[in-house]
Amino acid sequence: MSKVAVLGSGQVGQVLADGFLKHGHDVMRGSRDASKLAAWKEGAGPKAQAGTFAEAAKWGESIVLAVKGGAAESAVELCGLANLAGKTVMDATNPIADAPPVNGVIKFYTDLNESLMEKLQKKAPEAHFVKVFSCVGNALMVNPKLPGGPPTMFICGNDKGAKDEVTKVLEQFGWETSDMGAVEAARAIEPLCMLWCIPGLTGNGWMHAFKLLK
Repeated sequence: MSKVAVLGSGQVGQVLADGFLKHGHDVMRGSRDASKLAAWKEGAGPKAQAGTFAEAAKWGESIVLAVKGGAAESAVELCGLANLAGKTVMDATNPIADAPPVNGVIKFYTDLNESLMEKLQKKAPEAHFVKVFSCVGNALMVNPKLPGGPPTMFICGNDKGAKDEVTKVLEQFGWETSDMGAVEAARAIEPLCMLWCIPGLTGNGWMHAFKLLK
């Protein structure tokens, strides 16, 4: 993997784009409005580009979807399905509802019987979606340093080759990887976002991640 398209103009997109640049990849960030990324592009160096969702998706050999959950299906459509076909799409989204948390528990607009990634995979059936980066905050996504050692990133998806590709990225980014299986496993992985957020929303503790012990 050398050309990575990162879709999303927010903080998660910036952190992941900077992480890929740090590890030697070429990066194009995509947005509905590419002008939002002008300042980032100017400061990110010669291996950085910016464009629309469709331009970035067409350019990238692999894709990172780092938009708000509620905008994810629209973003996939704006990419153009042909531009995603056959490519690994790293899905960092969570279906967080526009509603206040209750005792630190955020609300999802999905239920436990269908994940957001399943909806995205149905919308773009020829893309190889892999759920990743969804169970931790952006401050720890790239090369986290925690007292307990490398944390575990839970991934899932239908394509083994895509998951192998993502596992190599996670090794670069300082993570252990635990493959939970096919796309349906996103029903269990996405709600880890709820659990991860509780210490932050109730006690302002955000510097933690999950570890699977075997």
